[in-house]
Amino acid sequence: MKFVIAPDKFKGSLTGQEFCAAVEKGILKVFPDAEIVKAPLADGGDGTIAVLEDQLPGSRREVTVWDPLMRDIKASYLYDSKTHTAFVEMAEASGMRLLHENDQNCYHTTSFGTGQLILDALEQGAKKIILGIGGSATNDCGIGMAEALGYLFLDKKGKELIPIGKNLSEIAYIVDENADPRIKKTTFLVACDVTNPLYGPDGAAYVYAPQKGASDEEVELLDQGLRHMAELIRSHFGFEVHHLAGAGAAGGMGAGAITFLGAELSSGVELVKQMISFDEKVRGSDWIITGEGKLDTQTLSGKTILGVLSSAHINGSMLAAFCGMITMSDARKELEIDYADSVMARASSLEDAMANSAEYVQEMAEEFAHSLNHLESN
Repeated sequence: MKFVIAPDKFKGSLTGQEFCAAVEKGILKVFPDAEIVKAPLADGGDGTIAVLEDQLPGSRREVTVWDPLMRDIKASYLYDSKTHTAFVEMAEASGMRLLHENDQNCYHTTSFGTGQLILDALEQGAKKIILGIGGSATNDCGIGMAEALGYLFLDKKGKELIPIGKNLSEIAYIVDENADPRIKKTTFLVACDVTNPLYGPDGAAYVYAPQKGASDEEVELLDQGLRHMAELIRSHFGFEVHHLAGAGAAGGMGAGAITFLGAELSSGVELVKQMISFDEKVRGSDWIITGEGKLDTQTLSGKTILGVLSSAHINGSMLAAFCGMITMSDARKELEIDYADSVMARASSLEDAMANSAEYVQEMAEEFAHSLNHLESN
């Protein structure tokens, strides 16, 4: 029997690799001769590099860059010199996790460090750059990233502006004559599972800026800044970005990547699946076992499990989901999952679940395998 183990991380308690190890132990107790393929996945957000570097050639490159508050830090990206492909994770340089809670406010943060990672990849000879934009601490429409690559943003007096969300409304001129010429010779793909427009009630500021420390007044000003940027982009570059699905991702980085990099936005989990040849790995599998921290209604909007489900359907594999928590009333029916179990169904408390996830996942896997063994014996 062939099992493919393909989870997302359990944020705060279990990495994808740790999930795979726990499930493997549980299955092998019941099926010692089983063929097991470990293929952890991610959606392009925080932690994607850790997933990819275990399954792809290439290595990390460490670079000194600016964090969201323009302080020097060390950040890394994944680069494969044979295929000239880089994977840059925005959270590495411009992520919320880099800031103390008291410092988190996207009104004052920049994506400049992400641009510095991209610049280093270009200097290494990258011809294809995949940008994961989850976990950002910014709402600057990507102008920080763009400035690191040679763009300038000036006020009405011709003075260069600091590339932060606060200054979006002050931009009068976009100067692109010194933008790095290698940008146009490079393919950029953005791993993005968010479909928000750039501005408005469903846009970057109103939906995400409060989670990034902005006050109500700052949220309104950021939204005005994003509206202003959309108009500048239309007048300077000649195209509309506001209504594009994903334009509002990562504080408008979706729109910024399209505008300043010529990028294409794609499903994060589908990009990661392509990169690790996931559909080849699952070919001929009897079961795919996936999981994530929380199985809820958001799972229907592009989370990792949905990407695994599509591959299971194509391959004809059965699908099991081991999650930290399941809040959907009938997850198996709604997602067409063949088997589901959760850590919280076993743990005595959330603290117990977080501290002992690996043990509970191994226990779930063993119980799952016993149920298969019972069916086979009948």
